Amino acid sequence: MKDYKIYCGGKFIQTKKSLEVINPFTQEVFATTYYADTTELENAIVAAENVKMKMQELPSYERYEILTYISNTLKERKEYFAQLLASESGKPLIYSRGEIDRASQTFKVAAEESKRLPGELISLDWTPSGKGKQGIVRYFPIGLVAGISPFNFPMNLAVHKIAPAIAAGCPIVLKPSSNTPLSTLALAEIIDQTSLPKGAVSILPMDRKTGNQLVTDDRFKLLTFTGSPQVGWMMKAQSGRKKVVLELGGNAGMIVTKTANMELAVNKAVVGGFAYSGQVCIHAQRIYVAQEIFDDFAQQFVEKVKTLKLGDPKKASTQISAMIDENNAIRVENWVQEAVEEGAKIICGGQRHGTYYEPTILVETKAKMKVCALEVFGPVVTLEAFDDFKTAIKEVNDSEFGLQAGVFTNQIDEMDYAFTHLEVGGVIINDAPIFRVDHMPYGGVKNSGLGREGLKYAIHDMMEARILVR
Repeated sequence: MKDYKIYCGGKFIQTKKSLEVINPFTQEVFATTYYADTTELENAIVAAENVKMKMQELPSYERYEILTYISNTLKERKEYFAQLLASESGKPLIYSRGEIDRASQTFKVAAEESKRLPGELISLDWTPSGKGKQGIVRYFPIGLVAGISPFNFPMNLAVHKIAPAIAAGCPIVLKPSSNTPLSTLALAEIIDQTSLPKGAVSILPMDRKTGNQLVTDDRFKLLTFTGSPQVGWMMKAQSGRKKVVLELGGNAGMIVTKTANMELAVNKAVVGGFAYSGQVCIHAQRIYVAQEIFDDFAQQFVEKVKTLKLGDPKKASTQISAMIDENNAIRVENWVQEAVEEGAKIICGGQRHGTYYEPTILVETKAKMKVCALEVFGPVVTLEAFDDFKTAIKEVNDSEFGLQAGVFTNQIDEMDYAFTHLEVGGVIINDAPIFRVDHMPYGGVKNSGLGREGLKYAIHDMMEARILVR
């Protein structure tokens, strides 16, 4: 059993309060680390404040070299990180390896963006009072960043806060999920090898009470949070004057029209619906299929889902494994049972085995059922037919969420209509809503969040404009 120290103000330390990390598949403790308390958090904040100007003054080439080194080292140590990720999160290796690849690419893109920080020269003589004057607009680091990342992508979603902060020149204190803190603590070992000023990055597992100081402390100038809507909006209300970026939940819709490539849509629905047991905020939760092809789609979809290989996440052949813990598996089980009691029918799955819940497809659901209206965050998909494309768009929009949606069609007018009328942050054509590459703007509307991630967009949020007039 390995012991991981936490990374506080540029130092690896132990504290008085240990944190046991459980493998969701075996339900056994396989590693330990530590909780930071208010003393360690204060030390991290002070260390970050002390290097704030050093971070601001880091030249672009040095930021680029730091970020590139981290990217390359992650790539070199991909298997180590993937195995660690699979152990702490229960994520099958096929997805764990993909997540480490993405984390490496995220640092690489951040390195490129660090050479393209915003700035402009503007003429001020648009009015008589501005005659003979010009403005130089420079963007400066906003200051200390507080980052809070979730369990489902413990590496890459943390990196989406750390990498842009380094590129922008901002110190950051990151709170990883207590379920999955190890991959980011292992990342800290790489960060510590760079020329980054000590104190620029701290990675501190904390309980919620201690971590709430990230929200309320005015020394933090930006809070970037990924997690549940209930927690996110509460944090925003408590955050005071700091800038807030929220990446929250969703119950993503997917539309399959009669002109769609059926095989493509079925294959994408399987991955979109059940990758990492549906514990993805943009997993395809609500699937709407044209009435003309509904029966064929449903048959092929069920057949494909039944071929998914259950097993130990650390086996290369495993496609679906345990959920993060048994409480969440029980919650999903209860929601499905409640839907069945209200008239829904199970055409695939529907059983729980400890922390594992079978990939489940429901039909004849109603919009107000929890499995439709809320974020399941589990391996459950609803499947319904539609007669009219515009009606399908309205069904997707009939939600408190609006993160991403997938539309399978080969008609340009339907693509255009979907892009114009879907109330979501991203419309994905001929792919599942789970699609994301790390440099694209990513975020939602309504209850799905505030602001956008994606390297360039996150960097801009972490900087503020100042103008020199002369």
